[in-house]
Amino acid sequence: MREQPADSSQISALHPKGSLKWTNVLGVRISAVNLKSATGFIQKAIEDGRKEYVCVRDAHGVVRCQDDPELRSIHNRAFLVTPDGMPLVWALKQAGHVESDRVYGPDLMLSVFDAGSSKGLRHFLYGATAETLEQLQARLLAKFPQARIVGSYAPPFRNLSTPEETEIAALLNRSGADIIWVGLSSPKQELWMARMRDRLDASMLIGVGAAFDFHAGLKRQAPRIIQRSGFEWAFRLLCEPRRLWRRYALVVPTFISLTAIQKLGLRKFPIEDAVSGSGASGQMQ
Repeated sequence: MREQPADSSQISALHPKGSLKWTNVLGVRISAVNLKSATGFIQKAIEDGRKEYVCVRDAHGVVRCQDDPELRSIHNRAFLVTPDGMPLVWALKQAGHVESDRVYGPDLMLSVFDAGSSKGLRHFLYGATAETLEQLQARLLAKFPQARIVGSYAPPFRNLSTPEETEIAALLNRSGADIIWVGLSSPKQELWMARMRDRLDASMLIGVGAAFDFHAGLKRQAPRIIQRSGFEWAFRLLCEPRRLWRRYALVVPTFISLTAIQKLGLRKFPIEDAVSGSGASGQMQ
């Protein structure tokens, strides 16, 4: 596999983990996938017995990675970093990945549940509250009667102690889950997946954030036309202005300005070594 120069920010390449293509968006490896292909890659990884995690990423998360090297490294070690927001889809298409499309966390969850029903995939729901999990499980089983949900757990809203993490790892492993769906806020869920990955037997950990609340019927999703427009952030801001106005006041202009700087070649955003000793080049684009 040929290395690319560090400043060729929009050149696609193969992921160090295999044949998955990606492009560099502000130093974060965004996977060149759509909903169908992402579902297929996840299924194949489970069939192959791999142990991986998936990040579902939007522009807000990419901006957060700029000042957090650990979080950026966590994303670049992921099996997939799916383009949750339309700006990331547009970046992939501009880089030549014309088949790429939005892989929205709630849609990915339903797609994997649907595809896995006939294969007997075992799911575990981790995150949110006990009440949310109860409603979520009921709605998922109503939609996918053959789905195998082998457990759920609502962790406390605080940092877990080492003994607590050990107990939770044992609980998750006893469930025999193939997929652990992680419904925590970002970046808490990404940090959790990276920290727990080597302690869990499940093949796939997938962080889907607010998908738990959406599918439990507790939060309203933006209409599909708004999701596709690139202005879903505005819809969410209108729904939760007091909580989100500071986030979007920072994220929107920062993402636009930094991607312009990257596209014009005024600053390099190299992909750092994803895994120490993995053989992946830190300058690969």
